[in-house]
Amino acid sequence: MKIALIGYGKMGKEIEKIALERGNEIVSVIDIDNQDDFDSPNFLSADVAVEFSRPETAFENYKKCFERNISVVAGTTGWLQHMEEIRKECKENNQTFFYASNYSIGVNIFFAVNKYLAKIMNKYPEYDVYMEEVHHVHKLDSPSGTGITLAEGILENISRKKQWKEAPQGNSDDLLIHAKREGEVPGIHEVVYESEADIIRIKHDAKSRKGFALGAVLAAEFTKGKKGFLTMEDMLDLK
Repeated sequence: MKIALIGYGKMGKEIEKIALERGNEIVSVIDIDNQDDFDSPNFLSADVAVEFSRPETAFENYKKCFERNISVVAGTTGWLQHMEEIRKECKENNQTFFYASNYSIGVNIFFAVNKYLAKIMNKYPEYDVYMEEVHHVHKLDSPSGTGITLAEGILENISRKKQWKEAPQGNSDDLLIHAKREGEVPGIHEVVYESEADIIRIKHDAKSRKGFALGAVLAAEFTKGKKGFLTMEDMLDLK
């Protein structure tokens, strides 16, 4: 299939490599210095645009794709205040948008395990629950989109927690997220349940960006021929 890349940083380059290895064609690469290429014949020929840019530009990029009827695989986080507008475009104007806060297959399995464990732990109020995450120092949002997705999975299933907050501020009914930014860490996420008696931990530790990039390419391949708002739960049949 024909893929356009929006954003050509480390993730964009890794996605390009994996897409080509899987027999796909990169027809256009758009970065900060060639915005006019949204109207180029090469971009307009794409089956899907894979977007890994910056939080402040992502939503405008999505709108440009919709205006040109190009399907989107969205890899940027930090723009979620516009999510309802995206869903509306998919429903009312027959657009295609694939969203994941994290494209790693392992992380999405981790999301499912997190929800399942939270359902069990809702019965045991003696356990407090909190989260820890570590990312590289270039990460622009805090907590990460992955961290927020994990938090939402917990809040859906544990009635004693009402909202998430970034540590250290918070009350007993807040789910605290301890977010650290260190070195070049690809991403570590941990959910911790702690009582006076013991500690239960589930953890995902990314070794490199490769898993994220592969998931994004698989998502691009999954979108071909589909319409509407799509997620990793659709692709991995985790619902």
